[in-house]
Amino acid sequence: MSNITGRIREAFRGDQRVDPDALIARLDAVRRFLAAVDGLLPDAQLVPAHTLVERAGTRLALSRDHTVIALAGATGSGKSSMFNALARLELSPVGVRRPTTGVTHACVWGPLEGASRLLDWVGVLPRHRFVRESALDADDETALHGLILLDLPDFDSVQRSHRLEVDRLLGLVDQVVWVVDPQKYADRVIHDSYLREFHRHRDVTLVVLNQADRLPPTELPRVLDDLRRLLDADGLTGVPLLATVAIDPAGMVGLRSALEQTVAERQAALRRLAGDVDTVVATLDELVGSAAPPRGPDDATVRDLDRALAGAAGVPAVTEAVGQAYRHRAGASTGWPVVRGWWRLRPDPLRRLHLPGPAGDRSEPAESLAAATSVPDPTAAQRSALGLAIRAVADRAAHDLPAAWPAAVTTAARSRLADLPDALDRAIAGTDLGLGRRPLWWRLVGGVQWLVTLAAVVGLGWLVLGYLLRALGLPALDNPMVGQVPLPTLLLLGGLLAGLLVAALTRPLVRWAARRARARAEQRLTAEVARVGDEYVLAPVRIVLDSYGQARDALRDAARR
Repeated sequence: MSNITGRIREAFRGDQRVDPDALIARLDAVRRFLAAVDGLLPDAQLVPAHTLVERAGTRLALSRDHTVIALAGATGSGKSSMFNALARLELSPVGVRRPTTGVTHACVWGPLEGASRLLDWVGVLPRHRFVRESALDADDETALHGLILLDLPDFDSVQRSHRLEVDRLLGLVDQVVWVVDPQKYADRVIHDSYLREFHRHRDVTLVVLNQADRLPPTELPRVLDDLRRLLDADGLTGVPLLATVAIDPAGMVGLRSALEQTVAERQAALRRLAGDVDTVVATLDELVGSAAPPRGPDDATVRDLDRALAGAAGVPAVTEAVGQAYRHRAGASTGWPVVRGWWRLRPDPLRRLHLPGPAGDRSEPAESLAAATSVPDPTAAQRSALGLAIRAVADRAAHDLPAAWPAAVTTAARSRLADLPDALDRAIAGTDLGLGRRPLWWRLVGGVQWLVTLAAVVGLGWLVLGYLLRALGLPALDNPMVGQVPLPTLLLLGGLLAGLLVAALTRPLVRWAARRARARAEQRLTAEVARVGDEYVLAPVRIVLDSYGQARDALRDAARR
């Protein structure tokens, strides 16, 4: 007896206890993982994690003083006989007709009231619940107080509803006792479909070879060794393996001792949930991997995006209009006053694009200027270039991410594509193009032009007055001479020539200044377009990359035991 108990304790590794606080921290890490990937990864891949969080929260909120252990096995393995033998009562029907157990039966050691909520959650009907509490037992059953033992339907039942019920309950119970018999212990169904799936729940798994009395004494060790070999192949190395005889009380001593130890430790529920976390973490690990969170697309890719956005926003057309507008406004300010009116009659190039016209010209409300421009729509080539640039941003950002993430990054990069044209238009309309104020040299040159024009007008008026006086026979004043040239003539011709000379000298300066104004506008427009690209393309990508980093850190925390 002592040897059996010792082997059971060693197999269950009772010294490796699960800290409830550490388990709760791991579950919280799984919750953080789900929050980080919400809406980014396919829901189908996250179902096990959601199920774990919900189930673990409910199980921990229910009674921690009870341990739910299920007897699971194939048809004819003797589960119901074992259930009755452990309860020492005839509770579950035993018969020749298969399957015998069609519904789950539960036996509770101790008062039923404390276990009712747990049984409601597990889904055992009240009429199939039994209480193993009798004054006649004295202290015989005290060691099992807190045990809820379930007799499950046969997992290989011909009735599909029975198999579904077994699968549901195996995901809820704290510990499973797998009951096999000498005839079907090597059956592929139990090993491939069930035992192998429990390799991360070794701490809450126990296998019993029932009906051992049917084997000759010399064959029992050989069968147990073969069963141990199969369990090792299933990844259940170290899982307790016992031989039982349900019809003989002496043949149930080992199993009863194992159940008593499990009930006394109050660790089965925690170990089961810890194994569930291990299983979920292993499933989610392929979604995250070990890659460090990328920093995002490289600078060259971002510059390509900015150029594509600038083309789609019409920056070249606007900068060309800025150069033309500068020359137009400079001509209107520095040209010969006689022809300045002609300059003003010509439409300002920026006004044709519904951009701010000459300083002080606000024939349209300011809000309408910021609402929409008349910048030409992007060509098919420009739209294609923008699409390729956005795709390149997504590809570069997701280059080192696991397979589940590139689609999320691409979706994020294109998530605000429909809003991008309006945002670019507002950015163009709201950019200060640097033409709001007239340069000082325009005023100086304009003043010089007015002076020389005034000189020409004075000279012309002087000459006309002289001719009129002579024509009327009136004495005319002698014109002052400057050298050999009369002063009125000098004022007229000098004013005209000076005006032409100033205009000729100013024209190269205007062209140079227009190029500078165009470059300055291009720089400002590109910066605004880049800001739009950062907000509408790069920021959503960064959010996904940050979510990946948070999910990766959360999963690493969930993996720590």
